[in-house]
Amino acid sequence: MRWCYSLRNLVVKELKQEPLERQGLEIVERKGLGHPDYICDAVMDAISVRLSAEYMKRFGVILHHNADKALLAAGESEVRFGGGVIKKPMLFVFGDRATTMAGGEEIDVARIAVEAAKDWFRRNMRYVDPDEHVRYQVELKPGSAALTDIFKRSSGVLGANDTSAAVGYAPLTRTERVVLELERYLNSEEFKKSYPETGEDVKIMGLRHNNDLHLTIAMAFVDRHIESENQYFRCKDEVLEEIRNYLQGRYDFNEVKIEVNTLDARGRGVDGLYLTVLGTSADGGDSGQVGRGNRVNGVISLNRPQSSEAAAGKNPVSHVGKIYNLLTHHIANRVYQQVSGLEEVYVWLLSQIGVPIDQPLVVAAQVILSPGTTLKDVEAEIAEVVNSELDRIQDFCMKLARGEIRVC
Repeated sequence: MRWCYSLRNLVVKELKQEPLERQGLEIVERKGLGHPDYICDAVMDAISVRLSAEYMKRFGVILHHNADKALLAAGESEVRFGGGVIKKPMLFVFGDRATTMAGGEEIDVARIAVEAAKDWFRRNMRYVDPDEHVRYQVELKPGSAALTDIFKRSSGVLGANDTSAAVGYAPLTRTERVVLELERYLNSEEFKKSYPETGEDVKIMGLRHNNDLHLTIAMAFVDRHIESENQYFRCKDEVLEEIRNYLQGRYDFNEVKIEVNTLDARGRGVDGLYLTVLGTSADGGDSGQVGRGNRVNGVISLNRPQSSEAAAGKNPVSHVGKIYNLLTHHIANRVYQQVSGLEEVYVWLLSQIGVPIDQPLVVAAQVILSPGTTLKDVEAEIAEVVNSELDRIQDFCMKLARGEIRVC
């Protein structure tokens, strides 16, 4: 282990292991756009972005908030061929903290939160009417005095409002990329125009064994487009063929096996099919929570180290549970792209509550070196990239505040 003595406690270390791409077993999951857990993450981060914009507009700064607790309680539905009914709407509970009063002015946090949620549903869920199909319960309360005070101490880089650690890595493996890119394709405007009977609730589990890939896909179908059991299975076969065509030639696996909706059972009518009324299992079958969905790079990769923090909805200027989670992946990618001789990069950041977020207790880069490269060859370049990214942390935070960086 080598310490690079700069303005920061920076460690650059060689990691002596096989890159994940060359290991024999890999498991990667992605929960898609309409999955209840994804909805929770995406909506709560949309609320943070909307609150940040309101605070900036009215007060010139982003005030304390952490809108990172949420429960989407499933509704009740009756699925039918040709179109079912919603018997009880979903319940979306928004929780944790937000500044509701500043400079003698009141901020209508509840209104902002509900409007942000409704806007997200309108943009992303074709069959969800956010006024009819969802009820909202806002439990965003004022923050503690100690954490709120962090926002009053400096006009520059704020202190961390938690002691927390995060880790990011680069590059993505083929399995990570195929799981991520396939779900995004299945929820793309192009795909939905061709296959309107498919819902947004898509989950993909990828298993790579050596150079063979097995994809298990759960995809909700929308009952108003399905008139019979036979039609459902025809549609599913068409979707499966389209998935095969999409993957053909994009990745160099030896064999790719794809299975869709493996719980389906012929002869059982609607009870044996994955049908929904609104394109999400949250309309009657499954609830969701913040933090149970994808990691901030879009996948749940079981072979990789990962933080336990839920990034979605946390404030973007002080909460390292959000900032460091995303920044570690960003730095890892920059190091991998700018420094030659590296096969894999892992970046770790550890904060201390109250200490400026650009001064972590430790920042560590672990690298798997390409043959013929030594740590001495690359450590100075790595340190330069890491330090330059931490120097620009305020710009990074403002991109988070504006919603320019995905969190799920």
